[in-house]
Amino acid sequence: MVLNGCCFQLYAAYHGAHGSCCRSHLRDMPRKRGSSSPPSAECQHAASAKHKKVEADVGFSPLNFDTPLSLFESLISPVGVEEFFQEYWEKKPLFLQRSDPGLASYYQSLFQLSDLKALCSQDLEYARDVNVCRCVNGKKKVMNKEGRVNYNHLKKDFDQKKATIQFHQPQRFKDELWRIQERLESFFGSLVGSNVYITPKASQGLPPHHDDVEVFILQLEGEKHWRLYSPIVPLAREYSVAPEDRIGSPTHDIILKPGDLLYFPRGTIHQADTPAEVDHTTHLTLSTYQNMSWGDYLLDIFPGFLFDSMESNINMRAGMPRQLLTNVSVGPEVSTQLSTFLRCLADKLDKGKEELRSTDMKRDFVSNRLPPYSSDNTNIMPTGKMPQLEDLVCMRFKDHVLVTVQPGQDEADEATEMEVFVVHSLKNNRKIHMMGEPEDDHDHDHHDHGEDEECPSQRVQGVRFPVCHLPALKQLQGAERLLVAGLQLEPDSARLGLVLALWTEGLLEVCSPTEQ
Repeated sequence: MVLNGCCFQLYAAYHGAHGSCCRSHLRDMPRKRGSSSPPSAECQHAASAKHKKVEADVGFSPLNFDTPLSLFESLISPVGVEEFFQEYWEKKPLFLQRSDPGLASYYQSLFQLSDLKALCSQDLEYARDVNVCRCVNGKKKVMNKEGRVNYNHLKKDFDQKKATIQFHQPQRFKDELWRIQERLESFFGSLVGSNVYITPKASQGLPPHHDDVEVFILQLEGEKHWRLYSPIVPLAREYSVAPEDRIGSPTHDIILKPGDLLYFPRGTIHQADTPAEVDHTTHLTLSTYQNMSWGDYLLDIFPGFLFDSMESNINMRAGMPRQLLTNVSVGPEVSTQLSTFLRCLADKLDKGKEELRSTDMKRDFVSNRLPPYSSDNTNIMPTGKMPQLEDLVCMRFKDHVLVTVQPGQDEADEATEMEVFVVHSLKNNRKIHMMGEPEDDHDHDHHDHGEDEECPSQRVQGVRFPVCHLPALKQLQGAERLLVAGLQLEPDSARLGLVLALWTEGLLEVCSPTEQ
């Protein structure tokens, strides 16, 4: 969306103060220093070959990966999805004790202390990939060294200095976590980050704090002691350390064992430690829904909605009073006029006369989420025969595709034409998923960017079409399978051009009449 005048300033003022959508979503990650850029294609290939050796033999999975919904259902079982969102989501913690040896074994296969030695051979760097820290007198003490992580030094800090090892975004290396998080991103429609925490006996890694994300804790190894406290800021939008003299008594004082799951909403104050009788403990934090509130959505769609409304409302295009910008205060007549405009906009929303277009949130999600899970990456390539007019076709990877309408890229000095942009995440780079630039003194999952730092988001992948293709694209997105000749697009050459472009991107395939 091209935004002009006050509409653009409204948008820019917000994102200048709070960071772009990409920045706000990509705070679940470690700092890159110096030359710590994403690995080259050659390095990625070598790392991929190495990390196959690191992968545990998962075998049987107690999770159901058939659909995003079935995955989440199996993750929070025996609590039902409807019950979870009615009773717990954004409201209160949920603690699930499993006592299931099979589930405990599966959780341990996701990540364990013994994995670190092989992972350290993959050019891990302090801060970017691993943090070493300990809670001392209620404060987080960072014990990172410079440069690449040496396993012997890391294990020494763990054993002798009682340091917690915080491993950033392990889904970059662990296929089963990629598989889980990719499904969860489809279920939530939001980025899902993760970190692993390995803490030795009688030690604590982080001080009491609250996060700005919804948190799911999976206990992988050992037993961990958790204390949760009532929020000072419910549904907090910022990470913050909470002084112990202000948090009161815990609402939950619990021990997590392998296979257990703990959920708590953003804003919940928490701290965790390893009991003295436990050798070490490992847990996985899955976090999501950062900056995904109604307020965030309103900030995203409102500038474009206001700009479009000005096209049809001459009163909004009328000049404001002289010297309004230089007056010390704004009079009641200005507030009355603005209220009139806002009521007019609300009436248009109620009547459904305007199509709401996300400015950044949708594209940010699709361009930065995990690619579809694949053991060999072959399923994202064009598959099967090339589609013809007489063929039945179906869209692939619907969860990873968004159809958007936006101004075209023609820079000619004339009225901007709208176009359809089919955005997808099939070619996203798993190796840089959720890798951003945190502040040093912040916690694990959620970190702001400095105003002048670039957000290392992935390039938007997709195909552009004339806006007249929109009805046909909506047909394809909504149908299980569809005859090419039946697409709402003329002439036949345009129908063929559409399906061939989608097929070439790996987004469409020819399906037999019996395929579902």
